[in-house]
Amino acid sequence: MADLYAVQDLRLSLPDMTRKPLLGPAPRIEILKGISFTLPKGEILGIVGGSGSGKSTLGCAMVRLLEPTGGHIRFDGHDITHLDEPTLRPLRRRFQMIFQDPMSSLNPRHRVGQIIAAPLRLHGFTDIQAKVADALDHVGLARPFADRYPHELSGGQRQRVGIARAIALRPEFILADEIVSGLDVSSQAQVLNLLERLVRELGLTLAFISHDLSVIRRLCSRVLVLHRGEIVENAPVTDLFAAPKAAYTRELLDAIPLPDPDQVWA
Repeated sequence: MADLYAVQDLRLSLPDMTRKPLLGPAPRIEILKGISFTLPKGEILGIVGGSGSGKSTLGCAMVRLLEPTGGHIRFDGHDITHLDEPTLRPLRRRFQMIFQDPMSSLNPRHRVGQIIAAPLRLHGFTDIQAKVADALDHVGLARPFADRYPHELSGGQRQRVGIARAIALRPEFILADEIVSGLDVSSQAQVLNLLERLVRELGLTLAFISHDLSVIRRLCSRVLVLHRGEIVENAPVTDLFAAPKAAYTRELLDAIPLPDPDQVWA
């Protein structure tokens, strides 16, 4: 299967504002240190690692919310590593992100319908109300939800709105960054089942960032394990859980309780 993403020797550094001198620029911290991998179309890729491993930074670079300082990111054959915003804008519709905290990523002054419609208008779509209704249908929210505000929704419902906003543009790739970490187990299961269904129905490719290995095991077909800005393991999920090769992967597996996923997510 063709690759949607090809990432080669990706490097990214950010200013260390905790050590900023009175004069001159802040020193930089290297967050990503030569990341290379491919992501075939239709795959669900898990990205896992401890705090500070660089997993969210990698995700933000993939959707060009951050610009790399070295290496290359190719999306469906297009080198998007250093594209300026006007050149990048037509491609942005094709890759979308769902954020961890929907309360901070959904405008509290806007109704759900307005939130989903905003990127459609930005990208010049027509028949917007029909597309909003279709997106709500896909995520299992009734049409009257379009008139509600985010604070009137449960955590799981707000996360469904975030998913609806992303899929309304009919992207080819979605990055989901810790999107079930704040939900109870029942709501987590519903969101994961929804994502699996959308991948099948809409032909999506998905990268799922999580610190929870039981979630990764439940959803993903392949896993990247990041440690201090480097990939220490890249393996099919069944191989990684059966026989992890990297010492750091074994530490993650030993440190986090892993109940039987077939019982938890049934």
